Amino acid sequence: MRDHTSLVAWQEAEQVVMLVIDLSRSHWRPPVAAIFGQVQRSSVSVMANISEGYAWLDTPSFTRHLRIAYGSALETGDLLRVLHRSGSVPEPVIVPILERCGRSQRLLLGMLKRRYPAPVPPT
Repeated sequence: MRDHTSLVAWQEAEQVVMLVIDLSRSHWRPPVAAIFGQVQRSSVSVMANISEGYAWLDTPSFTRHLRIAYGSALETGDLLRVLHRSGSVPEPVIVPILERCGRSQRLLLGMLKRRYPAPVPPT
């Protein structure tokens, strides 16, 4: 039987978490400690909400968790960009993480659109 770890969105979110952990180990500095702490929490929130939502398949709770995961994925990307713009993380290091984060965002948005597709205007 497949579980939540079979979802590509969860797999991508897990990769972002692992990259954020590595980034924190190598680039954490006291002036940006709060940002590193928040980006760790937000990246974990993406993965955790996909996991938790999976337990509620085909219910409004699943969609709610996907929305929370999507919001956390957006937050993660914003915080990663702040770390780059502040000069705390060089571009060659941050770009691959931002790309993975962006893929995670697109996958979640796709899942949400499949659950609630945009209405088609009448012709």
